[in-house]
Amino acid sequence: MKHRIKYITLCFALNILYGFCHLANAQNILTVEDAIATSLQNNYDIRLLRNDSTLFELQNSYAYTAFLPRLNANSSILFNNNNTKQELADGSKRSQNNLRSENFQASVNLNWTVFDGLKMFATRDKLEVFTQLGEWNVKTQMVNSIANVTSLYYNIVSQKQQLKAIEEQMGINEERINQAEKKISTGLGAKPELLQARLDLNAQKAARITQISLIEKLKEDLNLLMAVIPGTVYEVTDSIPINRALMIDELLTTAEKINPQIHSAKTQLSIAQLSLKEQKASRFPTVGLTSAYNFSNLRNHTAINPFTTLFNQNHGFNYGITATIPIFNGFSVKRQIKEAELEIDYRKMVYAYEHLKVKSTITAAYKDYLWNLQNLALEEENIGFAKENMLIASERYRLGLSVILELRESQKSLEDAFTRLIHARYNAKLSEITLLRMRGDLVR
Repeated sequence: MKHRIKYITLCFALNILYGFCHLANAQNILTVEDAIATSLQNNYDIRLLRNDSTLFELQNSYAYTAFLPRLNANSSILFNNNNTKQELADGSKRSQNNLRSENFQASVNLNWTVFDGLKMFATRDKLEVFTQLGEWNVKTQMVNSIANVTSLYYNIVSQKQQLKAIEEQMGINEERINQAEKKISTGLGAKPELLQARLDLNAQKAARITQISLIEKLKEDLNLLMAVIPGTVYEVTDSIPINRALMIDELLTTAEKINPQIHSAKTQLSIAQLSLKEQKASRFPTVGLTSAYNFSNLRNHTAINPFTTLFNQNHGFNYGITATIPIFNGFSVKRQIKEAELEIDYRKMVYAYEHLKVKSTITAAYKDYLWNLQNLALEEENIGFAKENMLIASERYRLGLSVILELRESQKSLEDAFTRLIHARYNAKLSEITLLRMRGDLVR
């Protein structure tokens, strides 16, 4: 999996070089793929988790060292300069100053644990599972980051569509002003109609300013998610693609296989089970091999009596077997085993809950997804009716066959239809993103 994550990140990074290196140009289009790639490359949460994953991987790469012996070398040299005064049993006395000596010692020690209740094997397997947990944690954060970036990106797109709808309303109001001015010039119109058209146009201009401000704020929020320089300028695409072919059976089956939350909970359960093996190993004796080579060299420069050793050198090799047998340790091993068993029970409940939560979330989100698709289809039909109705009302008003109230009502219906359609598209996209996030393959 780690290679797959690295490959995906590399592909996104290459996307950055192609599509995101000229963001300073206001005409540059930032695609959702570019936004995702930049976020994955710069996101601090992902980078921190990658660091943890790399640490687990490093520790696992040295797991084999638990089976190797420990070899240590020790050496020391000691210089002595003493003053001595002695009174012997026969009544004689000896006194000597500046007694100098050198004592040199060196040793090489080897200790090798050959049996510890199989704890070293459990520790090795635990390090490997920790590596897997790090990878799943990275993928979880990547999926969540992609979902957040995608949702915010398409929110900007929907607000951009809303801005376009406002500008279309401004065009309609400008046409109303032209029609009202023509009618007044021919004596067929009234000034209130002109004033109302200008009021409506100014209201749309104010709405346009507010909408532009909202879009710029959302872009800054996206800049934060992408961890790029504040004020980076770009444009987003104009459309929101909707996947209308998602099936709940496929979503549930795929989530069972690759959802990172489920696999993270399963991995933590495996860690708890291996921890129990480590604790149970403490009940068994620990057997080891030990060996050493020792060397010592003592030299006295002055003899205080005839029996004083002037030179003494020893060296040799020793070896043997050590065994540590646990007899009584205040029930600490029993307590630690109980704690490990309770941790396993807890992790089993978390694993079962994650299964249930993912399935429940997918089921609920899929219902929203179907309702939003139906609502989107309805609003796509309504926008056609609203446009045709507006066209007819404008023509009737131009020909003097209707009053301004009928035209304004048609205009309001068109404005509402645009707003509902934009919201329906965005809500359908949010449902799709939720389903893909819970399925867990946004980075597949």
